[in-house]
Amino acid sequence: MSGSGLNIWQLVLEASLFVKVVMLILLAFSFLSWMIIFRKRAMLNGAMRGADEFEERFWSGADLAGLFREVTSGNGTLTGIESIFEAGFREFVRLRQRGRIDARTILEGAQRGMRVAETRELDRLEQNLEFLANVGSISPYVGLLGTVAGIMVAFVGLANMKEATIATVAPGIAEALIATAMGLIAAIPAVWAYNRYQTKLERISTRYDTFVEEFSSILQRQTHGDDEN
Repeated sequence: MSGSGLNIWQLVLEASLFVKVVMLILLAFSFLSWMIIFRKRAMLNGAMRGADEFEERFWSGADLAGLFREVTSGNGTLTGIESIFEAGFREFVRLRQRGRIDARTILEGAQRGMRVAETRELDRLEQNLEFLANVGSISPYVGLLGTVAGIMVAFVGLANMKEATIATVAPGIAEALIATAMGLIAAIPAVWAYNRYQTKLERISTRYDTFVEEFSSILQRQTHGDDEN
């Protein structure tokens, strides 16, 4: 731009107040989006790693009671697939210790506990994804609004000139178009990240659902074993 006589920073500084406000809004959108993108990436990758590590221990033949004690021995809040296992096994043990409760009721109670934990965990992972979707859909229109306002200001200024040339029109138009460019710069990463993370979240949700079904089958075999004894 500098080679053609136009400087982006100069155009931004000389923009009208309304266009500057639009640019600041889009800059804030972009900054918050990138913060969420990096945080959500770490969170979803951590959820997948946590599921891999826990399932490796779970399917290694470890005793369920021992695994439960190991999971709950820490002081931190349980997250991911560990929280689902903890909720299901805790409810299973609690109902079984009460006595005079049939196997089906015990199993249904454990499944409810796991479903509640799964819903809570998915809600935690999904948090702030809606913001990315909104930025992706709104930012181009916000940028376009700034462009329209900038062009209107430019043409009002040209109305007071006796002669309008490309040299006089170009800076005003370029100044206005910067808002559209900033809108796209804010929207494109947000849309890409939203679609990618939604796909990852669906995979994690499927994985959690599969674990709930498999763990329910194990608990069902245990309840039937207790009935036979």
